[in-house]
This record gives sequence, structure tokens and C-alpha cells, in this order.
Amino acid sequence: MDFKKRHTIMHELGHHMPLTLVVSLLAGIFVALAFVFELTSSQLFMGGFEIIHPLHVLVSAAATAAIFTKYKKSVLMATLIGVVGAIVIGSISDILLPWIAGNIFSLHTHFHLPIIESPLLILGVGVVGALFGIYVGLFKLNHSLHVFFSVFASLLYLIVFSTSMNVWVILAISLIVFLVVYIPCCISDIVFPIIFIKKPCKDCGHWHD
Repeated sequence: MDFKKRHTIMHELGHHMPLTLVVSLLAGIFVALAFVFELTSSQLFMGGFEIIHPLHVLVSAAATAAIFTKYKKSVLMATLIGVVGAIVIGSISDILLPWIAGNIFSLHTHFHLPIIESPLLILGVGVVGALFGIYVGLFKLNHSLHVFFSVFASLLYLIVFSTSMNVWVILAISLIVFLVVYIPCCISDIVFPIIFIKKPCKDCGHWHD
């Protein structure tokens, strides 16, 4: 990676940090309140992860494909990169890292991987999201939704699949979720597609979203 590409990546990481931190803290407070008022055992809350994780994959694929398409007009490559980036990195941020964090905090978190248990659903929403990003764009909107869904997916995963939980742990983990979400989301939406782009923007000569 040359200097301009590295500079763009570092700029974007700094630019997106405040949004991720604010969303993580608000999500932690929301989930903590739901825990206090005993809403976490409701069927709607329990099924939240199974809804939000596919939505996370959808908007992540859209954001990744959109930024790739800005520099290289290849539907096949943009779709492939969008789907792979969304599923792999989304699984890391929504499942693997929360699972590791949950067990570090002795929450006895169980492992649950949707791409293995519902492959057609996850692949399907990934493809739809990538095509949306290619033909419609809206990178900034998709990235913001990506952060929002990823934060809630990570927290809900810990709530639903952990056997030991309390309100203070939820608030503390919301800060960990910030890192769990911030790094993978920005890698997926910004770093991952830029790595595969060989030339900067034709209009201005710079690497940007």
C-alpha cells in the first residue's frame, strides 16, 4: 500500500470512531435497561439477534461493494468482495469476538454461527446487499447502519447466548463492543475493499470513500 492509501485508511478510521463509540454506549444503556426491566427474556428480544445479524450482513455487503465499485466497475468482483467481507468479518464481530469476550468475563457464552446453521439466508442477504451497493450506492448510509446493527448484534449475542449476565457487566461490555465493532466494521467497509483497488479515484486522484 502506498502512502496515499494508508493515509486514507487512517483518516477514515479516525473519522468513524466517534459514531461507533456513541452507538456502542447508547446500545449498552438500552440493553442494560431492558435487562433491568426483565425484557431480555421476551421472545422478541431473544429473536433479535437472528434478525439483526442478517441485516448486518446486508448493509455490510452493500457498503463494501459500494466503495469497491467507486474505483473499479466490476460487478462480479464487487459482489464477491462484498459478500465475503460481510460474512467473514461480520461473523468475527458479531459472533467470534463476543464469544471470546463473554468467556473471558466468565459469562459461559455458547457458540452459535448463522452461516453454518442458515447458509442460504446469510449468503442470500449478502448477495442482495452487494448488488444494492453496486447499483444504488449510499455508502455513508450503509456504513452507519452497519455500525448500528453490528453493535446491537454483538450485545444481543452476549445476552442471548450467555448464561451469566448482569446490568453492570452489560455496561462494561458495551465498551468492549466498541472495539469488537469498530475494528472489524471499518476493516470490512473501508480497508478490505481499498486493498483490492489498484488505482485511486479518476476524478481527483485520491483514495477516499
